[in-house]
Amino acid sequence: MRLLLVEDDRMIGRSVEQGLKLEGHAVDWVLDGLSAERALAETGYDLLLLDLGLPHKDGLEVLRGLRAGGQTLPVLILTARDALAERIAGLDAGADDYVIKPFELDELAARIRALLRRGTPVRTPLLEHGRLKLDPATHEVWCDGEPVTLSAREFELLHALLREPGKPQSRARLEEQLYGWGQDVESNAVEVHIHALRRKLGAEAIRNLRGVGWFVPKQP
Repeated sequence: MRLLLVEDDRMIGRSVEQGLKLEGHAVDWVLDGLSAERALAETGYDLLLLDLGLPHKDGLEVLRGLRAGGQTLPVLILTARDALAERIAGLDAGADDYVIKPFELDELAARIRALLRRGTPVRTPLLEHGRLKLDPATHEVWCDGEPVTLSAREFELLHALLREPGKPQSRARLEEQLYGWGQDVESNAVEVHIHALRRKLGAEAIRNLRGVGWFVPKQP
């Protein structure tokens, strides 16, 4: 999943960014409210992690603008403002959840998973395609009915391909979904993950259209 982290405390921001990347998320991190608005306008995110006390534009203003524009993006507020009135203001402005600093990364990761599950359609929680079945909520994958253990990156890559079977996705697009801004990406990173997935799921599970990208073949 691609997350936007808006946090002006560099120590907290760096810690959260690194921790969530270890969870398998692509994380873009900005330091102020105006940069957050630009990022939200230019990039599609699965969830927003928003501090309130931000330079240039307060987090509540960013949140109100987001909701006024009709955006339903899940928003998790990270803040040291622990007064009841502050929490109510954030929730009334459109936040989905609240975490008070200092917090444990394990709790933050659990709250993110809970919010992302809320966005999973209730009637079709599983992606099923031929021999493959993937559960976005639990990060479980089955092939021919047997569970398959994937790394976080392998899961996100397979998830991206299964969302649009038959449609080739370029290296650049897949890297965008797997990695955040400024993150060092080896030139063959996508190929390495594809190779691992083929080894675990079968050579024909993922195909390549030379010069275009990779795809999960459509079922007849």
